[in-house]
Amino acid sequence: MNESILLVEDEQALRTTLGDRLRGEGYIVDTAADGQEGFDKASNLPYDLIILDLMLPRRSGLDVCRDIRQAGMATPILILTVRNETVDKVVGLKMGADDYVTKPFEAAELMARIEVLLRRVPIHAGQGLYEFGSIRVDVRRAEVTREGKPVYLTAKEFQLLRYFMERVGSTVPRDELLRSVWGYDTDTFTRTVDTHVGSLRQKLEENPKRPELILTVSGVGYKFVGLNGK
Repeated sequence: MNESILLVEDEQALRTTLGDRLRGEGYIVDTAADGQEGFDKASNLPYDLIILDLMLPRRSGLDVCRDIRQAGMATPILILTVRNETVDKVVGLKMGADDYVTKPFEAAELMARIEVLLRRVPIHAGQGLYEFGSIRVDVRRAEVTREGKPVYLTAKEFQLLRYFMERVGSTVPRDELLRSVWGYDTDTFTRTVDTHVGSLRQKLEENPKRPELILTVSGVGYKFVGLNGK
């Protein structure tokens, strides 16, 4: 195990204690004491996971999370905060966070959450790289190419593509996508999932009207199958 984690936490005692625990588990750990430092490091160095407090000096964790996603970075983000109100959780997820743990927390639970997030990005053509047909996706750099040429995705399109790739071969319901990618309630009525899938097909499929990568599962959602079902 040598995954790298960025821990953005302003409480020195927790930063030290949690950092030591993560290193003891075999992770490579870098730290930041405020939001601006955290964003700068996340923007310039490759990490497999970011643990982000909400209440930070200089820039709030929510602002950092939002700006990371707007910059097109798809690194998994785990929010760590003393806040436990539902509204904070929903806002964090809408900003692009992948999971949410409230202080005080059990170390074993946090480690389990971290393992789950790290498992979501399997190694294909190398660490954080996916290849299917002529398409190559570099998760760390948030870059997509097709036949060697750049494919420009919005931050949300990239998040959706990453979510599909992590669940290749599985049918993903629309309400799961709304909840996990957009942070919406499952009873929210919106066509945003279908709209974004349509946009991905236009950019990635050889024939968007006869998709081979992202298939529609009638009445349920979508299935990412790669190329020719692989």
